[in-house]
Amino acid sequence: MARRSDHTREELYRMSLDAAREILRNQGLPALTARSLAARIGYSPGTLYNLFRNLDDLVVQLNGETLDALQAALDAVPDDGDTETRLWHLARAYIAFTVENRELWNVLFEHRLPEGEDVPDWYRGKLARLLARVEAALVPVIPDDVAARGRATRVLWAGLHGLCSLGQSGKLALVAEDGLDDLARDLIRTYLAGLPGH
Repeated sequence: MARRSDHTREELYRMSLDAAREILRNQGLPALTARSLAARIGYSPGTLYNLFRNLDDLVVQLNGETLDALQAALDAVPDDGDTETRLWHLARAYIAFTVENRELWNVLFEHRLPEGEDVPDWYRGKLARLLARVEAALVPVIPDDVAARGRATRVLWAGLHGLCSLGQSGKLALVAEDGLDDLARDLIRTYLAGLPGH
């Protein structure tokens, strides 16, 4: 095995997250253990605990990077068109991300912290930034009620997440004949049509 001095702390941190990402992509969350990860990077499991509090901390760090990648995908969506068009473009970017990064996206929701632990503030900030893109698209149709706009954002996000989860599990066809894109578009259109004044 390589000696600890062979790589800097920063290099080991990056190597660990990159190796964890590959394990998750190829084998899923159950395959990610301190032993499998240490073997992948050529160090002892103890080295990992010098970089992360525990394996849960490593997964939270990795999930943070997945959220950053999702943010970049949403940031690439242009902010033009009416509300329905903007929401549809965001939904398409989200769907494409879940398809291209299936295992990493699943880990965002599969991983559970031990009882009594919560994600750090920086992680919550990343989630808030993602939701802010959806909320900004809703300003023209819910201009004055911040609470209602926030609720609409969460409902649309949760609805899209549910559709993507069914799609990823291969069970969408059990509950609907339409494809994921059509259902996502219907979700947006129907929700907007139900808003007061529409």
